Amino acid sequence: MLKKYNPFQNMLDVLDDAAKRLDLSENEYITLRHSERELVVSVPVVMDDGRTEVFTGYRVQHNSTRGPCKGGIRFHPEADLDEVKALAAWMTWKCAVVNIPYGGAKGGIKCNPAKMSEAELKRMARRYTAMILPIIGPERDIPAPDVNTDGKVMAWIMDTFSMLKGYAVPGIVTGKPVEIGGSLGRKEATGRGVMLTLLNFLGKIGFKKESMTVAVQGFGNVGSIAAKLLHDEGLKIVAISDSSCALYKKEGINIEAAIAYSERNNRLMAGYKEAGIEVISNEKLLALDVDVLVPAALENQIKEENVATIQARIIIEAANGPITTYADEFLHKKGIVVIPDILANAGGVVVSYFEWVQNAQSFMWDENYINNNLEKVMKKAFEEVWQVHIEQGVSMRIAAYMVALSRVVSAKKLRGIFP
Repeated sequence: MLKKYNPFQNMLDVLDDAAKRLDLSENEYITLRHSERELVVSVPVVMDDGRTEVFTGYRVQHNSTRGPCKGGIRFHPEADLDEVKALAAWMTWKCAVVNIPYGGAKGGIKCNPAKMSEAELKRMARRYTAMILPIIGPERDIPAPDVNTDGKVMAWIMDTFSMLKGYAVPGIVTGKPVEIGGSLGRKEATGRGVMLTLLNFLGKIGFKKESMTVAVQGFGNVGSIAAKLLHDEGLKIVAISDSSCALYKKEGINIEAAIAYSERNNRLMAGYKEAGIEVISNEKLLALDVDVLVPAALENQIKEENVATIQARIIIEAANGPITTYADEFLHKKGIVVIPDILANAGGVVVSYFEWVQNAQSFMWDENYINNNLEKVMKKAFEEVWQVHIEQGVSMRIAAYMVALSRVVSAKKLRGIFP
């Protein structure tokens, strides 16, 4: 029987460790061990064959001390309340570590989008929006894309919210198409942030990027863009995977061709061929002897059962929570550097913040301006985490949590507890 991992408990374990190292009393951060709001909704959908199916939806707001809640919505068969609670909390820390004025939220619907038509997905997204309408808004809680959702889904959510309000409200979501108020550079932002963070780290340790090999688990929007940008910087991408297969090529995969194939084949890599490429298992990909492993899929991919097989020298978390607490401690003792999710993949929420600001101003920034500002924000956040990492002698993950937690606790002290 497979061990059940609770991502919210993983988050609490790291939070408690960071609080202890900051010498915080439980009373100073106890509210951060709990969500502010947890909404579970029934989402009835009339399917294409005329029957009605009821899906379970979630929206969790972890903390709004530093600003409106912010977080994505995922459509996935394994979505549950504990997962969404953990993701919402990670968003709180992510926004704080890059110092943007947001708190954390997350949403999800337990469904299998691969077995649903676009019309069914649209009806589900719209009904879900109506069900969570009382707690969302551009100054309250702003959704965004996540696993199995994209700009098209955000457009449906924006339209539904706007129709129910009676006027256009582009700021209700981020990650939407540019034509209806989306931001240039938003689609690439999370992958770009991963690339920038890895380059910042390599600069600190003096590694030459051109000689490094990379394996990417999860070739969706984040993983594929991170792979392309790292490839453009001279790193060799030797393995990629998605839910359909894992591929390996010692000499390096043609990433542009792989992305083009994925886009033509419903974002799936099964059947992709190029000279010298071989199909391997996802377990073998995670265990490859590479310089950098980029987990860009789902939570709890590196865990007690497989952590001893990990050979990568550096792991940069493009996904949220891909490593369990036990595995994280094991890797740290083994000397494998883990660059944590709340720092590494924060580029998406940074540019979401830029999009939200543009919507509030009814203005559009050019892409160079956005990418330059993203680079500045990611660089500053990395330097702050690195300083704590070196001065306190803690892992990069604990350092990132210490930076984030200190900011949220300071804000909470200033605001106090109502009433």
